[in-house]
Amino acid sequence: MVEQSSEVPISGPDEPAVTLSETGPLRVDTERKLAQTLAELTGTAEVPVDSHFFTDLGANSLVMAQFCARVRKNPDLPSPSMRDIYRHPTIRGLTAALLEAAPPSAGPAGAPAEQPAPTAPPAPPPRTGRWNHVLCGVFQLLFFVGYSLASGFVTARGYEWISAGAEPGNIYLRSLLFGGIGFIVLCTFPVLVKWVLIGRWKPVEFPVWGLTYLRFWLVKVLLHANPMIFLAGTPLYVLYLRALGARIGKGVTIFSRSVPVCTDLLTIGAGTVVRKDTYFLGYRAYAGRIQTGRVTLGRDVFVGEKTVLDIDTTLGDGAQLGHSSALHRGQAIPDGERWHGSPAEPADVDYVRVEPARCGTGRRAWFGLATLVQLFFVYIPIAIGGVYMVFTGIPAIGKRLDPQTAVLTRPELIPDALGVSLAFFSVFLALGAVALYVVPRLLGLLVKPDRVYPLYGFHYTVHRLSARMTNLKFFAWLFGDSSYIVHYLRGLGYDLSRVEQTGSNFGTEVQHETPFLVSVGTGTMVADGLSLVNAEYSSTSFRLSRVSIGPRNFLGNNIAYPVGGRTGENCLLATKVMVPLDGEVRTGVGLLGSPCFEIPRSVERDARFDHLRKGDELRGHLAAKNRYNLRTMALMLFLRWVHMFALTLFALVSVDLYGALGHVVVGTFLALLLAFSTAYYVLVERCLLRFGRLRPQLCSIYDRNFWLHERLWKVPINYLNVYNGTPFKPLVWRMLGMRIGRRVFDDGCVATERTLTAIGDECTLNAGSKIQCHSQEDGTFKSDGTTLGAGCTLGVGAHVHYGVTMGDGSVLAADSFLMKGEEVPPNAQWGGNPAVDMPEAGGPGRAVVTTDAPASATR
Repeated sequence: MVEQSSEVPISGPDEPAVTLSETGPLRVDTERKLAQTLAELTGTAEVPVDSHFFTDLGANSLVMAQFCARVRKNPDLPSPSMRDIYRHPTIRGLTAALLEAAPPSAGPAGAPAEQPAPTAPPAPPPRTGRWNHVLCGVFQLLFFVGYSLASGFVTARGYEWISAGAEPGNIYLRSLLFGGIGFIVLCTFPVLVKWVLIGRWKPVEFPVWGLTYLRFWLVKVLLHANPMIFLAGTPLYVLYLRALGARIGKGVTIFSRSVPVCTDLLTIGAGTVVRKDTYFLGYRAYAGRIQTGRVTLGRDVFVGEKTVLDIDTTLGDGAQLGHSSALHRGQAIPDGERWHGSPAEPADVDYVRVEPARCGTGRRAWFGLATLVQLFFVYIPIAIGGVYMVFTGIPAIGKRLDPQTAVLTRPELIPDALGVSLAFFSVFLALGAVALYVVPRLLGLLVKPDRVYPLYGFHYTVHRLSARMTNLKFFAWLFGDSSYIVHYLRGLGYDLSRVEQTGSNFGTEVQHETPFLVSVGTGTMVADGLSLVNAEYSSTSFRLSRVSIGPRNFLGNNIAYPVGGRTGENCLLATKVMVPLDGEVRTGVGLLGSPCFEIPRSVERDARFDHLRKGDELRGHLAAKNRYNLRTMALMLFLRWVHMFALTLFALVSVDLYGALGHVVVGTFLALLLAFSTAYYVLVERCLLRFGRLRPQLCSIYDRNFWLHERLWKVPINYLNVYNGTPFKPLVWRMLGMRIGRRVFDDGCVATERTLTAIGDECTLNAGSKIQCHSQEDGTFKSDGTTLGAGCTLGVGAHVHYGVTMGDGSVLAADSFLMKGEEVPPNAQWGGNPAVDMPEAGGPGRAVVTTDAPASATR
């Protein structure tokens, strides 16, 4: 999991004009104080006011973030942001810009500016009672155990009935009937529960861990657990959201699997397109409370990839929101306008670049019907009956599954579990690799690049099938962060030019629409979370086109790179940057922010290990890293197999005891699976750390300390998603070594370095938020601790970098990027990419109904 640093300043000052008439006492005094502050921080005797922070003084973004934090603590000085530092990288230019942006109040010449009276900090949210927290967790645990028992009981009965069909034809029909009914129940049950427990969602606010929250959580969990999520991008998914109460017009296409929960507050006009990895949940968590609000999209709207729509946001008819952008609470895009950025602002870029095609209601209906036919008559019977046939094909297992010949021969359980788990694991690796490299290449011949095809036809089906097959996460997880990811991606179809191997060319998370239209130049390194957007969509059509990333680039974390990205050779794309689609092709610079602005490509601190990236030094260190990575891959494969072996053994024991203890044994399998998986991977990670803690690092990627750190990124943590919104997730974080306080509400946060993260009491972490305590630009790795004070809130999709401190009660708005080294004052509200003081972005917003009443209160 290679991560990126925005460790660099902008290239070229963008200074306001300075004249002698402007150089008054206030300006001179401000320059002196700013220079003195920077000199104290850097340990230099004097800082000339015209010296460039980075090229002349040798500072870096971490130092300048600390400089900004110190300046903010001085009430006599204007408060700079990192964006100000990048745009005006001299004391003189920074002073002029800050004084121009915040002119002093009138007063006698040379007198200090009058400071506004300090505002009282917002009242802290009411504390959640301990017993509410405990009782909520007890109810959630009982619900999960009950759901496990019910599903186990139904599954056992179903396989008993299937086993009564001796002939393959009968087994197919029974699998079809049992699986089809099960699919329908799994899809309709959340709808019924939503209408019974909630009725219609309304804009309300209620505390977490209460009765209203329990009903909210139950509906959310059932929606996220139903199989309709896999039908995103089809008309069936739109129909399902309508059944849940969403108002959606004709011809709407939704690719995002982030299921909106408060569906009655969602309105989407006809002909709208919502790209994948978009959050439009209809709710957010803020300061220990859940706030629901409307999300309104007009007709013919386009919402780009990796975007966030906060509550109470609106896009008018024909409006567009670009990739890597966000609408903060209360923002509205007028009819026909194009916006981008986080928070979004007006832009001139047209994000709908593919011509329309004929795709009417009839075509959508036929596609939906064909999807259902494939699902019910092919996929479900194969999945249900295939599992049964595989198990009965093994004599010892078949004997146990047959109630007439079942014998409790426990000494055979371990050999059987070894054989079955090894067989499944080997077949998956072998057939998976063959299918991955052969089938998509054949399918790719059927969809031509740069040709417009209508949605919901043969070519669309082929494209979706190829995209799903080539985006399997297992192999990218296995080969990522090593030299071997290059061979894997090249085998998929990537054009990687002449590879300059670094041992960390790609991370473990990279996705694409098609691997056959990706070009990556020589010497380029790519971090995690890259989404190659090489399919363009309208409401009726799609087109595949080539995405080209230039040579000697570095791409950071969580980037969507679209067709036509205007970046060329030797560029650095920072974490969460919005790749530009207009203007000149950028070369030899860095890009940061959304919307992006230019920064220099590198700084002196990141060049200290460049000698390890050349000649004999590189060859020796790369060979050592390759050997270590091979051992890591072998270890992780072994640990994955051990996990599968244990689960197989549990399954055989359940079947073995089925006749003795009845359906209870099978019913508890799901709960046992989760409990064991959690304990197993917690133990794995703690053992890899030797039950110690990570330490802050500044080293080369060829340092053994980095290799150990890198190994930890391969320990799976996906199982934590099951615990989202429960008191158990902070408990698991604590088991993993995180310093975490009491009654923390975590709705889906990811922390990449658990032992470097500290979270205070009663913090609120929203879905899609991330705390990343490291960065890696080119060949330099940096890590440090990040601390969130008590009562902090991270918005949906917010990203916090390393070395950050957030004061008690502070808020980071949705989709914001808080850069390394930043210090957010207590009770402050920050937002944007990069984040700055922005009260209107993170605040509680308009007044809403507050309730923790019975279900009828929200109907």
